Amino acid sequence: MSDRPILEMTGIRKTFPGVVALDGVDFRLFPGEVHALMGENGAGKSTLIKVLTGVYGIDGGDVRLAGEPVHFAGPLQAQQAGVSTVYQEVNLCPNLSVAENVCIGREPRRLGRIRWAAMRRRAADLLAGLDLDLDVSAPLHSYSLAIQQMVAIARAVDPAAAPATRPQPEASGRGSRVLILDEPTSSLDASEVARLFEVIRRLKRDGVAILFVSHFLDQVYEIADRMTVLRNGTLIGEYRTAELPQMELVTKMIGKELTVLERLDDQTRHAAAPGEPIVAAHGLGRTGAVAPFDLTIRGGEIVGLAGLLGSGRTEVARLLYGADRPDSGRVEIDGRPVTLRAPRTAMHHGIAFSSENRRTEGIIGELSVRENIVLALQAARGWARPVPRRRQDELVARYVKALDIRPADPEIPVRNLSGGNQQKVLLARWLITEPRLLIVDEPTRGIDVGAKAEIQKLLVELAGGGMAVLFVSAELEEVLRLSHKIEVLRDRRLVEEIENTDGVDADRIMQTIASGATP
Repeated sequence: MSDRPILEMTGIRKTFPGVVALDGVDFRLFPGEVHALMGENGAGKSTLIKVLTGVYGIDGGDVRLAGEPVHFAGPLQAQQAGVSTVYQEVNLCPNLSVAENVCIGREPRRLGRIRWAAMRRRAADLLAGLDLDLDVSAPLHSYSLAIQQMVAIARAVDPAAAPATRPQPEASGRGSRVLILDEPTSSLDASEVARLFEVIRRLKRDGVAILFVSHFLDQVYEIADRMTVLRNGTLIGEYRTAELPQMELVTKMIGKELTVLERLDDQTRHAAAPGEPIVAAHGLGRTGAVAPFDLTIRGGEIVGLAGLLGSGRTEVARLLYGADRPDSGRVEIDGRPVTLRAPRTAMHHGIAFSSENRRTEGIIGELSVRENIVLALQAARGWARPVPRRRQDELVARYVKALDIRPADPEIPVRNLSGGNQQKVLLARWLITEPRLLIVDEPTRGIDVGAKAEIQKLLVELAGGGMAVLFVSAELEEVLRLSHKIEVLRDRRLVEEIENTDGVDADRIMQTIASGATP
């Protein structure tokens, strides 16, 4: 690793109306290193990245790239200077081929016409440099999300992204000198994460400086050389990863000791016995989605769904909510057969569903926090019976306070909130309907450890009050911490139900997933 930083940000200040998002933040990034940017949702991580890439202007401070002062007018100019970003939501065109996605906007041309063979060769060469052998003529959507992210990285490091007048980094000859990876592993399973990390290590050896953002602490400690911690828009410090224990990192991120997770584990395992069955599925299934399964969820019980990505967890949740129609089996509510023709039917019976896709199936960014929270309640009442504004204000104020949604102004657009606070808005939307069964699909994905602990604590409290909870998560430790019993899925089939007693651990669950049978 070089002893001179490729990127220096000094005294960065950024304000929005009524909010100081960044207050004198310093940040350094060296060639050939992976540097993690850490902090809670709302700490200023995204704002710092947007300042760097020209999405936002700055109110104070300096940015230097390779020792030269820079001020990018937008992400395109940043990319042309060698600063590329790959976001959590892959921003490519799934209907186009892999080669077209890699080269879009900078296709090799002759006399104004695209040279298709040359484009495919260039895409294949770039992917080969990342140790990927793909059919670049195939449509992007035919590949997994993990491969799509690799394609996005290949596009980011394409030397053609840089103008010919800019000298390329000597170590690699690649287009990116700085590569920003924003939550790249949030939707990947363990094997896909391992493959991505191999690509990151290869780029690191080539001299690329990598800014890595993730809420998975174990992954940060596996891949990052150094880390910078932000809290409430201020710099807490820069540290070598090997010299900062995880619990000390968490304390620096949230400003206090985090003991709530340990209490939750004990509280769940020693909770009172669940009540009567609220929802029961018998032979419920959908061809191509999930094989017929039996599942009973009782009042006061948290049932965890565990399995690898694509194992059928979300498909089970959607069938129980009526978002998808089953072609076999039946559902009983309070022991009586019910046909869940649509989500509105499920809502009528007291079933609520918070989707894993909070951006596409959850929040409506243009609406206010208040409007997002009352959405489900209004839908349940019907649009001919609007919820009175005074009642809206009372309910929203109660849940904004109860869930500690920040900022606490219910009239600001929900898109302005951090990911963790947007997730709290979604939970408030459903809790306001007072459901009997709350289905939550990846409610803590992509949010910081403090907000994650708050949401987990809330779910345990809701179950303690008699609500039934179906909890879907890719994090086995999280499933073990919260669940009274665990339903294990493999290859879109429910393979075992495990009571979460003191002898159950992550290894037991993984063995079941791997073998598809009781170990």
